[in-house]
Order: sequence, then structure tokens, then C-alpha cells
Amino acid sequence: MPSGRRDGTFSNASEPLKFLAPPTSNLSDLVASFVIKGLNTEDLVVLSGAHTIGRSHCSSFVSDHLNTPSDINGGLAAFLRGQCPADATPGGKDPTVMQDVVTSNKLDRQYYKNVLSRTVLFTSDAALMTSAETARMVVENAKIPGWWEDKFEKAMVKMAGIEVKTGYQGQIRKKCRAINH
Repeated sequence: MPSGRRDGTFSNASEPLKFLAPPTSNLSDLVASFVIKGLNTEDLVVLSGAHTIGRSHCSSFVSDHLNTPSDINGGLAAFLRGQCPADATPGGKDPTVMQDVVTSNKLDRQYYKNVLSRTVLFTSDAALMTSAETARMVVENAKIPGWWEDKFEKAMVKMAGIEVKTGYQGQIRKKCRAINH
């Protein structure tokens, strides 16, 4: 990753959530949220691949996929119904499940294979199959070894450049743990 980005002096865990499209988003809402930040449709598809690692709270998908008819794979839906209460809510009873049930702790292209087999948690993941353009990208990322990994590196660098703060104007972080040489 390129360096030189000025660090903030304060961090709030809920702040980034204001800028993320919710997991219930359709494709046009997802594309619009990326365009606002200077990213394109390919960046959306590539960065969505990060859903191959991590966990999600049940409240992020239960109402979308499990309490209403959806196109989620029946086997995954049954598994999730066993893991997640029907009334999962943030702050209440809200267990977590792995986002990728195949290679849950590995950053790999399995996410795209999951999208193709309808074994993804979020409506926003399934939405990638709703246009010919994004569906083609999903297939390429799933089938061509190294294709997604190369694109992911570039998209992460591009994303890191969003709203970069420049110039210190005399400001220095006062609570550094180490001196950079």
C-alpha cells in the first residue's frame, strides 16, 4: 500500500458504517454508492470478494434471506435457520456466522464460487448476478486463478486513496508508540 496518508487523531468504529451500502442493497444502489466515492462497477465486484473472510451478525441477513422468500441456496438457508434466531436484532440475541462457509479463514476467490452457487449471506452479494456485466465479472473471478487476487490488490490501493487527508499543517500525532525513521 502506498504510504503518506495522514492518520487521524480520533477513530470511531461506527463512523465507516455511515458510508457503507447496507447488505440489503440492490445492484443500482451499490453501484451508486461506489461511484460517489470515485470507484466503478468493477471495483464494486472486486472489493465484494472481501466477503470471503469474516463473520456477520444474523441481523444483517435474517429478514432478507430467511424470513422472506429469496433465491438463497436451500441448504444454506436451512443451516442458517439453525444458527440464527428469526428475531435477530442488533444489540439483542444476534449470533454471528462465517460469511464464507467453504474457506472461512482464507482470503481467496471462493466468494465468487459462492455467489454462483447462491451460498452467500447478503442480498448485496446475490445482486452481483442481476446484470450481465457484473455476472460476467463474477464468473471470471471464480474461474480464472489469480485474476481476482491481482484486481483486489489494485482496488484496495484505489480505495485507500479515497478522501486522503494531505498536509500536516503543523499537526503531529501526540500518542505515537514508536518513532518512524
